Amino acid sequence: MNRMIFLVDMETFYASCEKADHPEFRDRPLIVAGDPEQRSGIVLAACRIAKSQGVSTAEPLGRARIKCPQAVIIRPRMQHYIDVSLQITRILEHYTDQVEPYSIDEQFIDVTGSLHFYASPAALARAIQDEIMNTTHIRARIGMGPNKVLAKMACDHFGKKNMSGIAELNQKNIENKLWPLPVGELFGVGHRMEQHLIGMGIRKIGHLAHYPPEQLRRRWGINGELLWMTAHGMDTSPVSGSTFRTQKAVGHHMTLPYDFADAADIRGVLLELSEEVAARARAKNYAGSVVSVGISGSFDRHTGFQRQTTLPFCTSFGLDIYRAAERLFMESWDRLPVRSASVALTALQPADNCQLDLFGRLEEKEKLSAAVDAISRKYGKTAIFRGPLLRTSSQLWTRSAKIGGHFK
Repeated sequence: MNRMIFLVDMETFYASCEKADHPEFRDRPLIVAGDPEQRSGIVLAACRIAKSQGVSTAEPLGRARIKCPQAVIIRPRMQHYIDVSLQITRILEHYTDQVEPYSIDEQFIDVTGSLHFYASPAALARAIQDEIMNTTHIRARIGMGPNKVLAKMACDHFGKKNMSGIAELNQKNIENKLWPLPVGELFGVGHRMEQHLIGMGIRKIGHLAHYPPEQLRRRWGINGELLWMTAHGMDTSPVSGSTFRTQKAVGHHMTLPYDFADAADIRGVLLELSEEVAARARAKNYAGSVVSVGISGSFDRHTGFQRQTTLPFCTSFGLDIYRAAERLFMESWDRLPVRSASVALTALQPADNCQLDLFGRLEEKEKLSAAVDAISRKYGKTAIFRGPLLRTSSQLWTRSAKIGGHFK
């Protein structure tokens, strides 16, 4: 049986959520943006009216205001957007039990088993659009195809650009619809890969589809062959609700409000990140043995580094992670100002399957971590924390009011 996959995408999701809650802004340009006083002063979403005046996602808010001075600027409410996204997931589950969130505003669904209830796939797509609109007042665009990659490209290149918001790509029409597009429009082709392909004379997706796959494989290995398969609309990955249930890493990144040059301030940031990573790992019953640190310098110097180390034991204890991260940092830091930092824990495995460390005071760490987690869940992250985070440079209080780096 041929599958029918939909990619359901919410139009300018953050901005649409705000317009749904503020109907008085319906006919006005609206921009959702971070705090302009911090480094987060960029456009996260712009409604269709603002985009028609040249505003684009990820540009500085100041530049967007010049293009669209009459725009309404709203600070993001990430918890609200997460709640609406989950509400849309529940709507999609009315039509199929195979729902796979792809991002906060995009979800794959396999509707193969539901098609016999509707006159056509397009009729089913319209029913989904109508229910989402009636329930949330947000417009959905839907790409349709026999697999996920074609559904995604159908939505991105055609569904988002036509009046109905619905488009289909399949093996019968990719030659006429997909192959004439620039090769940079192919799913999985980034800017650098696009430049490599153009240098090989591959300017259109159709050129890539007709390029000898063995030569692509010889140059890029399995990735080269995968690009050739994508150009032919080939994808066997299933729609699975468990796609994001198994993690390979737990990490956290922080862009600082100003460049930090003092070692004690930067160590405080690494401690805060390490404790955050440890708490998230414990929440999912993971422990890991590889700690990595990423540092970025100021914009004008383009300095920084990425380092990692393997511990002789698995851990989800914040101080274990911090000690490794701090050592990596001090060994590699060039003493130039730091703009952002990240800490990650990898080589994850279920915490109850880890090899015991006889001298690691494991039971003591577990009891301490459990107590801290319980207090944080009940009273918030600022109820209990380590002493170095009392420094004025600490971001703990600011970050405690945010989700994913943006205000709740």
